Amino acid sequence: MKKRRNYEPELRDQILRLHLEEGRTQSSLTKEYGLGQGTLSYWLKQHRKECQSNPQLKEQTDAYEENKRLRQELAEKEKEIAFLKKAAAFFAKEIE
Repeated sequence: MKKRRNYEPELRDQILRLHLEEGRTQSSLTKEYGLGQGTLSYWLKQHRKECQSNPQLKEQTDAYEENKRLRQELAEKEKEIAFLKKAAAFFAKEIE
């Protein structure tokens, strides 16, 4: 018989935030925090159900997802800027 582990609600919330806001994968979080198989999936399913009945939680989750999207967009723009700087430096050398 499998033994169920009890996790602190703060830890659960932190792990959910890492997944929802920072985009960490379920497998990386499961390994890092030593979660049982399916624990994070269960928490996410439970969280989605809670969001349907709790508008404040839904708003917070939406903010997490928006932050995640904006971080990804910022990282993409930073890569583009770095590329353009290299290209500008290359063409500046060509002109000289």
